[in-house]
Amino acid sequence: MSTSELHWLPACPEWKERFSRARSESDPWPHLVSLANHRLDFVKTNQLDRALHQLFELNGAGSAPKPVRMAVLASSTVTHLLPGLRVAALRRGLCLQTYVTDYSQYRQEILDSSSGLYRFHPDVVLFALDTRHVVSQIEDGGVQNRTEKTVSQLTELWQRVQTSFGCQVIHQTLLPVFPPVIGNNEHRLLTSRRWCVHQFNRTLRCRADINGVDVLALDAKVEQDGLNAWYDEVLWHRAKQEIHPTATPMYGDLIVRMIAAQRGMSSKCLVLDLDNTLWGGVVGEAGLDGIVLGQGTAAGEAYVEFQRWVLSQARRGVIIAVCSKNDEANALLPFERHPEMVLSRSSIAAFVANWNDKPSNLRAIAEQLNIGIDSLVFVDDTSFERNIVRRELPMVAVPEIPDEPALYARCLSDAGYFEGLAVTQDDLARTNQYQNKLQSEALQTASTDLNGFLSALRMELWVEPFGTQTLKRTVQLINKTNQFNLTTRRYSEEQVSALIGANGALNLHFRLTDTYGDNGIISVIMAHLDDETHDKIVIDTWLMSCRVLGRQVEHACMNVIADRARQLGATEVVGDYLPTNRNSMVREHYARMRFAPVADKPETGSRWRLPLATYEPFETFITIHEG
Repeated sequence: MSTSELHWLPACPEWKERFSRARSESDPWPHLVSLANHRLDFVKTNQLDRALHQLFELNGAGSAPKPVRMAVLASSTVTHLLPGLRVAALRRGLCLQTYVTDYSQYRQEILDSSSGLYRFHPDVVLFALDTRHVVSQIEDGGVQNRTEKTVSQLTELWQRVQTSFGCQVIHQTLLPVFPPVIGNNEHRLLTSRRWCVHQFNRTLRCRADINGVDVLALDAKVEQDGLNAWYDEVLWHRAKQEIHPTATPMYGDLIVRMIAAQRGMSSKCLVLDLDNTLWGGVVGEAGLDGIVLGQGTAAGEAYVEFQRWVLSQARRGVIIAVCSKNDEANALLPFERHPEMVLSRSSIAAFVANWNDKPSNLRAIAEQLNIGIDSLVFVDDTSFERNIVRRELPMVAVPEIPDEPALYARCLSDAGYFEGLAVTQDDLARTNQYQNKLQSEALQTASTDLNGFLSALRMELWVEPFGTQTLKRTVQLINKTNQFNLTTRRYSEEQVSALIGANGALNLHFRLTDTYGDNGIISVIMAHLDDETHDKIVIDTWLMSCRVLGRQVEHACMNVIADRARQLGATEVVGDYLPTNRNSMVREHYARMRFAPVADKPETGSRWRLPLATYEPFETFITIHEG
């Protein structure tokens, strides 16, 4: 398994035929997306990128989405990296437009508001500075002081970019291209250029965290893959190409997975087979004592390590589910009785073990968890099951895991399905939140009426304005929520931070607790007084976690909006619904909230208004605490 290649994607043995067929389609976009989701080397990546460019020049965008504009600010040759970026975006259904500053002119373009960078107005800016360029500013004089000074200068550029464009900023770490001077104890030679690289990367990470900048950890990737997979000294001196051309597909994927994560496109749920995936052997045939798991064999220890990685994912907020062809009693046996089982039943948010086909079970899991089926990653050791899920459910991510269980975790980690840009307290509590959801659903089933169920939940809704302590979770919800989201507008951390304490605005987040625990922040509303009339509140964003649907939370939020709108002197509330391919569930939301449609329609959506003079609060079983 070469970790510098896209080894988790399936091969495409019929590449030439499919590539030729895609180019002849009247709308090539979905076919090119499908091709991009295969294991492509840099040659095929370049072919696909050229076809994308040529076909769109001739036929227009077809069904492609609105482009994401990305500017690459570089100090060396990077044009060979652009196909990898654009095809990595294609793999995720994103259309990426790229702009590259002139050679080493990134600072001048940032500081000149009439430059091409400003005309391009990027959604994402990548700082792709090569190691020699940066180290040349550090190595003469005190390394620590000059490192701090260099990073401070970069921080000023980040802030200028963030202020000018309100965009996502990514900065790549430096590659360790310099050979050691004294060997293993290089840190004792403070003037060593290799040690300068280490110091810079450490300082960069600290400053990036403070400034809301995302880090492309090339140094960590090189540590895993080896420098030769990423860098060639000869190519550097001949062409000033720091990233080796053969590494460009992986380079593009590393960056675009962060762009996708910022837009809420990371996967949410890891669905696992059991036999020969979490343990060796078939528990229904071998029995509890016959499965391979734990100390004593190499394979048994490998399965334990994989389970530890899965548990780490659960603890940071990934939903874990089971989809197994098994009798449920047999499937549960290792979770309940095997002494070396790392995962417990309580770690699993949805447990499906039966003899139905796996595509049907995956649909059921998505429905049970109330998440999009395209949020699932399905892991199965059997190629037949992988291929049938790919065929029946092409929106589900299905990694081509290796035969060796010791490599399972590395394969999934390299794939980056669950790329995260921050970890919040709500992330850490997510498994418990889904367990609480299942318990509340059990209570609902046991209750003889809906009112009895809602009353028994003893729900409390805590309303707070945007604040610095909850900023990351608020931004995360804005950029990840797709189904219960009226407009699906996305905002950066800097843009949301600027709204804290804004006058004439309702920028609120809502936390729900019930008898089973704390559900965390489950809803965000961004609204403001109309800039011209100042007599109506315009809702820009209204989103809610699907975990709490059917509990009157949206009605309680509406009561809060109406009350606070009146406090601001408004006489009506206006809201838009902008349809996407994932938010149809809220098409009638404003109608259910007693809004009336108005004639003018924004961006092919619908506009709604609610006169406050006649508004009567909804009756709910929720106690509201306003801060």
